Amino acid sequence: MAESQPTNAKPPARGIRWWPGIGLFSVALIAIIWVRLQSSWPFQQRNIVTAQIVLVSAILLLVWWTFFSRARNRVRLGITGGIVGLLVMGALLFRVRGLSGDLAPILEFRWANRAAFGPQATATNAPAISYRNSSNDFPQFLGPNRNGVLAGPRLETNWLSHPPVVLWRQKVGAAWSGFAIVGEICLTQEQRGEEECVVAYALKSGQQLWLHSDKARYNTVVAGDGPRATPTIEGNRVFTCGATGLLNCMDLSTGRLIWTRNLLADGGKVPDWGGASSPLLVDGQVIVHGGDNAHHSLYAFRAEDGQPAWTGGTANPSYASPSLATLAGVRQIVAFNHGSVSGHNVKTGATLWEKPWRSGNAVCASPVVIGENQILFSSGYGYGAELLEISRDTDSKLAVKMLWKSIRMKAKFSHLFARNGFLYGLDDGILACVDLKDGSQPWKEGRYGHGQGLVVGDLYLLMAESGELVLLHPTSESPNELTRFKVFHAKTWNPIALSGDLLLVRNDQEAACLRVPLAR
Repeated sequence: MAESQPTNAKPPARGIRWWPGIGLFSVALIAIIWVRLQSSWPFQQRNIVTAQIVLVSAILLLVWWTFFSRARNRVRLGITGGIVGLLVMGALLFRVRGLSGDLAPILEFRWANRAAFGPQATATNAPAISYRNSSNDFPQFLGPNRNGVLAGPRLETNWLSHPPVVLWRQKVGAAWSGFAIVGEICLTQEQRGEEECVVAYALKSGQQLWLHSDKARYNTVVAGDGPRATPTIEGNRVFTCGATGLLNCMDLSTGRLIWTRNLLADGGKVPDWGGASSPLLVDGQVIVHGGDNAHHSLYAFRAEDGQPAWTGGTANPSYASPSLATLAGVRQIVAFNHGSVSGHNVKTGATLWEKPWRSGNAVCASPVVIGENQILFSSGYGYGAELLEISRDTDSKLAVKMLWKSIRMKAKFSHLFARNGFLYGLDDGILACVDLKDGSQPWKEGRYGHGQGLVVGDLYLLMAESGELVLLHPTSESPNELTRFKVFHAKTWNPIALSGDLLLVRNDQEAACLRVPLAR
């Protein structure tokens, strides 16, 4: 007779239920591949959707493993606890110090110390410098003509044999501002703790000459810390606009405050990404964008004493600085607003023409004048570019007509330039060329990120987002990259400035002055 089995015997152990985890992982992988292949989506959108898929999938996989995998308690809870512990440790060790131009997070150690700045001049070691204007001055955003185009000098193209020389490099306060240069003095804006500062340096040594500070600070994880706009120098005066709406006029040689205005005084608020309007000086007026919900797009003040001169437009301001252009024979202020593009009377601010701009996102890149009566606007996040034609309508109004719209040039915040019937610039971070006749794209290659550049003669000097200085000779056939020189090892968005053979570059951590080689 067969022996009976014990009534208290344990049921056989069941194996791990793998199929839900494998299924979740497979679906997530397929979804990520599909998203990355959507070439018509902006790069930023692909990154955001990818991050969302990864986050949701990771949470679901952790839930599956912890509660439904049927793994042994010791193994299951041990792995879950280890993952949670690694996440906590990562949060304790690292912080997000910002996002790349494509909205990828940038991490740094929490103990990273950035509160160190360059040498400050004193009465005994202050260098003898000239404040006089010269033909090499770079007195405002995008240079003397505010268009990012310089006639010269002729740059050497062989950087292997004749590389740029770093004259000085030093820590600076956080900001996305560029430099303005007059004579042997250069100025930029910085955030130093809770103080928003305008700082003057000796061009050739980097010594701090003077500093003006205001109790103000703009900061978000996404947008970064500090001011955004570039100073403007005219005569012996410096005009600056801070991220929180403070418009200042200072003495160039001493930094003494002459007058100040609060652009948010009439009820506006700080724009989501901070005020970014580099002051425009026209006919004794300083012209800037105001704050959000301030009822006006543009504000003009008398440069002499800061008294209000006029206001213009009703659209919310953007992050593109106002510019001066002559279109259809009419000298005018051009504004790239949130939701519209417009031209305004120089003396009164009256709207001469206006057209909707329906991108729905921030607009930052300066418009490009094409000939006598055409102007091109471009914005990122998948929108693209529009070429507009301005013509005379009546004595007080101008007519505007769109000639074409193309998604082949999506400038997020880097400046574009036109030459010989073609438009060049960074299309969603990749260098591209667009035919101005119809908006078609002959080529697009070279991911430089969302950097900034200058046209110097027939060459293009580009500071890539990676901190690498790149020299190109773009034509309608190809980008023709010539050479590279590594300057920084961190995200670099700031505009660059060139005075003769001295190139000033910076990001939100450090600045440097390079002597670029000239052609012999």
